[in-house]
Amino acid sequence: MPTPSTDPHLPAVHLRPPRNWLNDPNGLVFHDGHYHVFFQYNPYAPQHANIHWGHFRSPDLITWEQLPVALAPTPGGDDADGCFSGNAISVDGRLLAFYSANRTGRWWQPVTTAESYDGGHTWTKRPELLIPQPPAGTTMYRDPYVWQQDGRRRMLVGAALADGRGAALLYESDDLENWTYQGPFTTSDPAAGADPVGWECPQYATFGDRGVLIVSDWDPQDGPSHVTVHTGREEHGRLTATAHPVRLDHGPDFYAPALLKVPGEDRWLLWGWSWEARDDAWAHEAGWAGVLTLPRELTLADDGTVGQRPARELLALRGERVLHHTGRLAGSTPAELGEVSRTFDLAAVLTSDPSGTSSLRLITSADGTEYLRISLDATAGHLTVDRGHASLDPRARAGTYTVPCPDARVPGTAVELRVVVDRSIAEIYLATGQVLTLRFYPVGDGPWRLQAHTTGAGGSDLTVEAWALNPVEIRQEPLLASRRQDV
Repeated sequence: MPTPSTDPHLPAVHLRPPRNWLNDPNGLVFHDGHYHVFFQYNPYAPQHANIHWGHFRSPDLITWEQLPVALAPTPGGDDADGCFSGNAISVDGRLLAFYSANRTGRWWQPVTTAESYDGGHTWTKRPELLIPQPPAGTTMYRDPYVWQQDGRRRMLVGAALADGRGAALLYESDDLENWTYQGPFTTSDPAAGADPVGWECPQYATFGDRGVLIVSDWDPQDGPSHVTVHTGREEHGRLTATAHPVRLDHGPDFYAPALLKVPGEDRWLLWGWSWEARDDAWAHEAGWAGVLTLPRELTLADDGTVGQRPARELLALRGERVLHHTGRLAGSTPAELGEVSRTFDLAAVLTSDPSGTSSLRLITSADGTEYLRISLDATAGHLTVDRGHASLDPRARAGTYTVPCPDARVPGTAVELRVVVDRSIAEIYLATGQVLTLRFYPVGDGPWRLQAHTTGAGGSDLTVEAWALNPVEIRQEPLLASRRQDV
């Protein structure tokens, strides 16, 4: 078993192994009474190489168990250079994983499968690729997503087309073995002059007769970029948009989310990958890189707005209420709200100041020079998060990021926030369903405390509550499976 990292930035309630590299969540599935969360994993170092599928499971989204590595590259095989992203389904008493087989020098990643009859402890790979070749006219091809709809098995595969468009390609099957290509399910804007893009990790959720397609935009020059959500209705095997595509998360450190439908409920859960926002050398010193976001509930409003909020089960993680403050902000003197732990859940109601900005500061150094700032800008109609002073270590990335918040423009309107901070990750949710995820790395001498402030003359009303979060304990089995996985 790997020795746990002693890095104080290692999250306490977000899923990840104790050491080494993590990226995309994969294979989210409910099977035999457990939620299963697989993920891209290098068990040997905190860098993107030797990609396996790691594996967690939980009966309740609160208590977790880390199972042996599910998929490992087969030397000399089709996946010799990595078992890349995909998903999994529960069928006929078994888990069936669909994934991208990576070989260095092959520009496409063909689709293949592995199956488990013991709840994901051991796996057998199919002897031949499931879909060995991409369709003509593609320049990128990877990341299958399989689901059942109207009695059919369907698959989306992320792609880039030769004309520069990103695409989610649709396949269908009656038996999970023989798949027929149906063409692009939807593509990015073909407008002349648009920058080329590829779509990774397509995910699809249905809400009645409406569909939500989530894709991770991949830039041919710079790699992973951001996540886009497309809403529409399916007609003849194509998703017809009913709204303009928008960003799913407004932060800089969120990518490759994956979906899971809660069994017996009309509820979709989502996990994403939050990458590091510090120098690689620092991550190597710490011995780990990457974390999964908290599970989120994905919603679709009547007006087509896609929203997210922390999964309701996570309220069970709240421990002692460490802070409660109600009052009015006025003048230039900040209001001291109290101390918080390094892992906390905060709920706030803040009215915008029409003549300035109203803000919360998470101060992490005794002298106040290190802080994360969250503010409402009434003029711009934005929620703004500034991490420019969030770490005294220059190896941490800075930057200011915004979420649209039209209510901030209306004087006296209450804006509701939920902020979950877990040592080096912050997930900031507006009650409207907008989210911003970012990483930050405080090194100050603490203790951590909250402060509120307004810059305008109009003043602002504020109510804040915060709870310490109980650390998630993850029971671990040996992380590398001992049996051969190929046939």
